[in-house]
Amino acid sequence: MIKTTLRIEGMMCGMCEAHVCDAIRKAVPDARKVTASRSRKEASFLTEGAVDAEQLKAAIDETGYDCLDVQSETLQKKGLFGWK
Repeated sequence: MIKTTLRIEGMMCGMCEAHVCDAIRKAVPDARKVTASRSRKEASFLTEGAVDAEQLKAAIDETGYDCLDVQSETLQKKGLFGWK
C-alpha cells in the first residue's frame, strides 16, 4: 500500500474537506481511506499503486484550493489487522 499525503491551503470548514475528498476520489478512482483535515491543512489516502502527483495537484487546484505538496510513502504490514 502507498500512503499519499497532500498539503493543502484554503480549507475553512467541513464542506471544504468534503470537496477536497471528492476531488481526490475523482482524480484517483482506486483511492481508499480518503481523509482531509482543515486544521492540519492536509489530506491523505491509500492506493495499491503510485499516483500521478501533477494530475492530483491539478485536480485539487481546479476546485479552488492550493495544493502545496504531494508526498507518497510505502506502508509496511505491521500485524494481522494494521499498517505502519
